[in-house]
Amino acid sequence: MDQSHIQSLIASIQQELIPQLIIESVHPHNPAEVRYHPSPWALLGTGNYAAVFYHPEYPDVVVKIYAPGRPGFEEELEVYRRLGSHPAFSECFYAQEGLLVLKRLYGVTLYDCLHRGLRIPPKVIKDIDSALDYAQTRGLCPHDVHGKNVMMFEGRGLVVDISDFLHQEKCSKWNNLKKAYYCLYLPILYPLRLRVTYSLLDMVRKTYRFASPCVRRVFKSLLP
Repeated sequence: MDQSHIQSLIASIQQELIPQLIIESVHPHNPAEVRYHPSPWALLGTGNYAAVFYHPEYPDVVVKIYAPGRPGFEEELEVYRRLGSHPAFSECFYAQEGLLVLKRLYGVTLYDCLHRGLRIPPKVIKDIDSALDYAQTRGLCPHDVHGKNVMMFEGRGLVVDISDFLHQEKCSKWNNLKKAYYCLYLPILYPLRLRVTYSLLDMVRKTYRFASPCVRRVFKSLLP
């Protein structure tokens, strides 16, 4: 993205989006709530601490804005600084307090792939595995990598959420997901292309402890 394009976007953010945006984080364990955002800006999604927007004139970037008083901005910025440019991760083009301009990643989360019956080829898993190994070489510790935080696009794997990559404690979610993928998904679910309803996914998330160890691994990994 060239510098003039970035400057034009920043001007739009500062003159149109920020002055009119109303965003709140009512509870730290629930997504932030966007009460109002101006047109033509569109809301892509919300997390516990921030919301993500895009402008139709700048389709290849997104703007992530933290809700007032919510932590995590400095840590996320540091993660992007260490990652630099890598095809499986987003990239930070601009940052100011509580605001990040990021490369937009397109694709379908592995969670939604299950729901839609989309086949997840082994290359997707290998791409994500390689990306997480790369992150470790940059002094990061991949954390909270589950089915809603990784995506598939044109048969390749992407990592969407890197906000917790400075955490030093070990996280087994990705290793569990890989084991479940090879032991259950690839030999059984992949050929059938079954669609799993969100209600069933949510039910399994709540009751996975009664299932077999292998089934527990796949759903515990795919569901946060």
